Parts: sequence; C-alpha cells; structure tokens
Amino acid sequence: PSYLSPAAWLTLQALALWPHGLWMARRVQDGSDEPLGLAAAAALLWLVVLRANSLRVAPQTGWLAAGVLLGVAANAALWWLPPLACALLAALSLGAALMAWLPASGPRLPLAGLVVLTLPWIASLQYYGGYPLRVLTAQISAWLLQGLGIAAERSGTAMLVRGQLVIVDAPCSGVQMAWMAWFCACAVAALVALRDGTFLRRLPAVGVIVLVGNVLRNTVLVALESRPQGLAESLHEGIGLVALALVCTAVIALMTRRSHAVLV
Repeated sequence: PSYLSPAAWLTLQALALWPHGLWMARRVQDGSDEPLGLAAAAALLWLVVLRANSLRVAPQTGWLAAGVLLGVAANAALWWLPPLACALLAALSLGAALMAWLPASGPRLPLAGLVVLTLPWIASLQYYGGYPLRVLTAQISAWLLQGLGIAAERSGTAMLVRGQLVIVDAPCSGVQMAWMAWFCACAVAALVALRDGTFLRRLPAVGVIVLVGNVLRNTVLVALESRPQGLAESLHEGIGLVALALVCTAVIALMTRRSHAVLV
C-alpha cells in the first residue's frame, strides 16, 4: 500500500487544527503571553528534519488513529473548553501523528515534550502557580539569609531584609526559568537520542535544579537590593541572566551525562 509522506501527513494534520494555531498566534501577537513557544516549535522542526532519513516508510496506524481522534476532540472542544485546553489537545494530536512516523528505537518523550512546550503556557503558569512559587522562593531565601547572619523574614511574597521591604515579583517566581530548563532538557535529550526511560528518571532533577537556581538568584538579588545603595538595574538583569545560564548549563550536563546516547 502507498502512504502519504511524514511531511505531507503532518502538514494535513496541522491544517485540520488551524483554529488552535490561529489562537496561539493571536495570543503571542497581542502580548498576552511570551513567544517562547516559537523556540520550541523551531527546535522540534529542526530535530524532525535531522531524523528525516530514519522516519518510518509505513506509519504505525494506532498512533495515526490516536492523532485523528485527538484532532477531532480538539476541534469539538472549542465549544465548551478553554482555548488553552483545546490547544493542548491539538498539540497532543500532532504529537501522536509524529509518533506514528518515528522509529521504535528512537527517543519519543523529549520530542513529545517539545510539542507541549510550543503552547503559550507562561501567562497561565504565572497566574496559577506564580504566587505559591514566589512564597516558596521568598521563604527559602529568608532562611538562607538568616543563616548568613542577615536579618530577614518573609511576609507574603515580600521580604523584610535589613529593615528594607523587598518584593519578590512575578519574574522571580521561576516560571520562565523552569520553561527554559524544560526546553533545554527536551531539546538536548532529543538531540543526543537519550533513551526515554533515562530521560524520565532525570526529569525530577531538572525541577530541583530550577528551584535551587531560582532561590540562589533571588537570595543574591535580595541581599544586594536591601543595601542602602540598592542595586543598579543593569546588574539586576545581569545576575538574572547568569543564573539562567548556569541553570541551563546544569540541565544540559544532566541530560548528556553518561547517557546511552548517539549524536545524530
């Protein structure tokens, strides 16, 4: 039997899900969310192109059927589910279609993770998870500063340090840092063909790395901001970028450490 090529099938699947793509584009364009999903989409496309020669000639029909059913569910759900939930179903639909063409021996979960990361998550994650993450970060930072002999205590998402009130704002929640860490984990694991089981076992460590990195970043910034002279905005941003770079480097090292992997 003859089959559509992987590119043709995935293109048709994407066209069938156009309402969700349009919503995602509008959400990024109107500034209501960060355009980070574009990086995940670009990385996913690049990784699929790299593996074009190893894709199946005949797809697994079970995965194709799952992709079609999820696509129908995604479009039908537009009538009663929030747009982000519908877009998640659409992403899973594309992910299932992609799984149908991947070889059984290759990595699947990292690519599936990139599919999910294409969605505009940041604003929703900040809304639902930003506050508890800021409280957690502020509390641990207060304990660390106390251990260093600096008077510090938490009040909500703010900290009183050396008599100065310092706000732990939304960027300090670590949501964007977590997104970047998960992106690095999925992209690198897919690039080096890390086995799915190994990838899953290492994922919890990614969360620990993000928490430690975000707390240390916040602790350093709060300690410097609470000084009488404060902290220059350029230094504030510079420290944040250094912390992000260190977290991403640690995640990359984790995903490439003694892995059963072969570079593509």
